[in-house]
Amino acid sequence: MKAETLAALQDARAKRRAVALATRLSDAAEALIYRDEAKGDLAGDQAIVSAARRAMDIGKSETVDIGGAKIFLNVYVPPPRLIIVGAVHIAQSLAPMAAMLEFDVTVVDPRGAWATTQRFPGVRVIRDWADEAFQEMGLDVSTAVVTLTHDPKLDDPALESALKSDVFYIGALGSKLTHAKRKERRAQAGITDEMFARIHGPIGLNIGARSPAEIAVSILGQIIEVRARRLEALAAPKVAAA
Repeated sequence: MKAETLAALQDARAKRRAVALATRLSDAAEALIYRDEAKGDLAGDQAIVSAARRAMDIGKSETVDIGGAKIFLNVYVPPPRLIIVGAVHIAQSLAPMAAMLEFDVTVVDPRGAWATTQRFPGVRVIRDWADEAFQEMGLDVSTAVVTLTHDPKLDDPALESALKSDVFYIGALGSKLTHAKRKERRAQAGITDEMFARIHGPIGLNIGARSPAEIAVSILGQIIEVRARRLEALAAPKVAAA
């Protein structure tokens, strides 16, 4: 691997930027392929670029045969990330559970009395408004966003920002009535019904959860399910139209 290639891979990892290194096994010609650009000897081959981006979507490295040549696609994707808006009791259970499943967890809440490292040991805590934090962090397809504050001033800007991104999961705590009122407010902000339908609300799997820990289990279970179904759909072979 070239030194500049290694440096580019390290930079992509630091920025949570998905990338695939495509290498032609016959002569070691290579290309770095991102979701929005491609660089290197093989960057002009659209078939290789498309295969690399599909491999990134699935999150799996593989060797493919393209035009009679063996191409190894070494995929580097950011780990799944969970952003929890609201440093509440449910978040105190959800954060360590998600971390055990190797999610990169961040808790966002501007309320300093709630958002403390003492309440969330070992978890990144950002004391800022969610929309501002999201702008700094960047949202990607490996990210899940949940809002737990029950306060429109905190939850609504977070949901609006998440809906305008390509995060794979959005969930919001609240009853059906709360969710209906939330939909009315977001419609006034220009969020369409189709966009709003991405929100899982009331949040979590319907398992009869009552305690904060049980609700956290239901939320994490739903996130895992949505992520698994998405990856299954991406990995399924495409059927050509008749």
